[in-house]
Amino acid sequence: MLKQQLIMMVFVTLGLLCVIWLSQSLRFVEMIVNRGLSISVFLHLTSLLLPSFLTIILPIALFFVVVFTYNKLIQDRELIVMRSAGLSQWALAKPAIILAIAVAGVGYFLTLYYLPYSYRQFKELQYTIRNDYSSVLLQEGSFTDIDGLTIYVREVGQDNELMGILVHDARNPKAQSTMMAKNGALVRTDKGPRIVLLDGNRQEVNTEDGTMSILYFDRYAVDIAEDIDDPSLRYLEARERSVGNLLTADPPDIQPQDIRKYRAEGHERLISPLYAVGFASLALAVLVSGSFSRRTQHSRLLIAIALMIGCEAASIALKNIAAKNPAFIVLMYLNVLLPIVGGLYWTFRGPKITLARRNDCSTEEGSAS
Repeated sequence: MLKQQLIMMVFVTLGLLCVIWLSQSLRFVEMIVNRGLSISVFLHLTSLLLPSFLTIILPIALFFVVVFTYNKLIQDRELIVMRSAGLSQWALAKPAIILAIAVAGVGYFLTLYYLPYSYRQFKELQYTIRNDYSSVLLQEGSFTDIDGLTIYVREVGQDNELMGILVHDARNPKAQSTMMAKNGALVRTDKGPRIVLLDGNRQEVNTEDGTMSILYFDRYAVDIAEDIDDPSLRYLEARERSVGNLLTADPPDIQPQDIRKYRAEGHERLISPLYAVGFASLALAVLVSGSFSRRTQHSRLLIAIALMIGCEAASIALKNIAAKNPAFIVLMYLNVLLPIVGGLYWTFRGPKITLARRNDCSTEEGSAS
């Protein structure tokens, strides 16, 4: 049973991962089709997002594997035969519990180590693409937005020569400007790529009185790179930080308005792998705890799925609420501990009650006869 569930777990996880990866990577396809990035860069960029998907997929995939496996055992009467052969509830539930603990271990590896590492690599690669691949992003006859710069190039010649250039700089909302030039070039400097405009003008509107000033130039340079010398010095998002940093860091490392949100993210990292054990326990409690009945089997499946969906929805809602009110962090832990404790308790207790009821019914039938 453990081998069968493990194989199914791998295939179900890969299937769900491919579906989610395809849906999420569509936003990066434009970089290949319209902007000329290589397939290898695209695959590397999107693969760095997979750990964040896996932390959500693994518990759900495990739940459906356990439900399918034990439901098939019930339908084929194999579970009844194993019980009749003297197997205890622990022996029946042990494969699913072992697999759930293993999945939880993988989940902790992802959330505690690999998720912040991969997401930081994703952000750094994204920074590199925005700066080092700017020559690829400039397409003929189309407007390209690069971090507040809107660039239009009528034609791109050899050696990055640009003709018919329009650049609108809105990186400073209070001092927006528009540059137009007959030609120019894209050059690389130590600070990143730069557009050199030749024979053009620069227009700027004064926001206070609405007057426009025009500057005619023979040569003008516009930096495309972000105003960050080192990407490692930027403000890190929650998914880029370790659990210890999320739970203990204070200003100025974390901005005051982000402290509660980052604390909730840190506790979520500690809790989310346990949903593998919780969802497996719910499936076992519903399917293994009672006797087989054709009339109630479908309703049991629906109950198990409803409990899993309710638990998952509650985890998302509680995380959002805890980001605003830290008092709800306790409920985040209860939301995962109750399915584990209640599910395992009902799994081992349920069949005993069922067998006792059967004995009572047999005694009553014997007395009546």
